[in-house]
Amino acid sequence: MKCRIVNRSGNALPSYSTALSAGMDLRADLTEPITLSSLERAMVPTGIFIELPAGFEAQVRPRSGLAIKSGITVINSPGTIDADYRGEVKVGLVNLSKEPFTIQPGDRIAQMVVARHEVVEWEEVAELSDTERGAGGFGSSGIH
Repeated sequence: MKCRIVNRSGNALPSYSTALSAGMDLRADLTEPITLSSLERAMVPTGIFIELPAGFEAQVRPRSGLAIKSGITVINSPGTIDADYRGEVKVGLVNLSKEPFTIQPGDRIAQMVVARHEVVEWEEVAELSDTERGAGGFGSSGIH
């Protein structure tokens, strides 16, 4: 699938790390490093602008290594970029660790997955069909 992209950063276009990767790495478009203190949040620019076809969204997700090793994650994970959005892709990051974390210009800060989605047309009814689970919510299917 081809998508239009404008790159106003000094970084390479988002790309897949391996042939079977689902997500493309997004890089920080910064002129100088920024440091996130413990529990601090920041919108980090990427310098890219994308045009997705109708029926698709881009999901911005944490990078697993950054999250587990440093406590840096995407605050609204996954963040959704709609097909009609034309602004800069920015990543809302939060530092969940107890230590400050510095983001350098060009650092890989998140990953972006482009996915197809459906448009729902609601059919209002008086009740829903029965299932084995029923209304069982969180933890209702057991711990293990």
